[in-house]
Amino acid sequence: MKKYLNLAVISSLTLGLAPFVPHPHIWKQIKNLWYGRKMLPIDWIDLVMHGAPWVFLIIVLGSILKEKISNKTA
Repeated sequence: MKKYLNLAVISSLTLGLAPFVPHPHIWKQIKNLWYGRKMLPIDWIDLVMHGAPWVFLIIVLGSILKEKISNKTA
């Protein structure tokens, strides 16, 4: 999974945080969820689109950590 680390980081920093000004779009969607605001279907699509790179990054990092732990105990 190390080969996917660069892709995961770059996609998280570009698509995951776009647009950069005035604040990342994913942050707005997370705040909407946190405060229980009504979200339109386009907002859910936005959340999935901007959140997918972060989920991918977490999966890659978790896989790398799991490999390191399993190599250390073996």
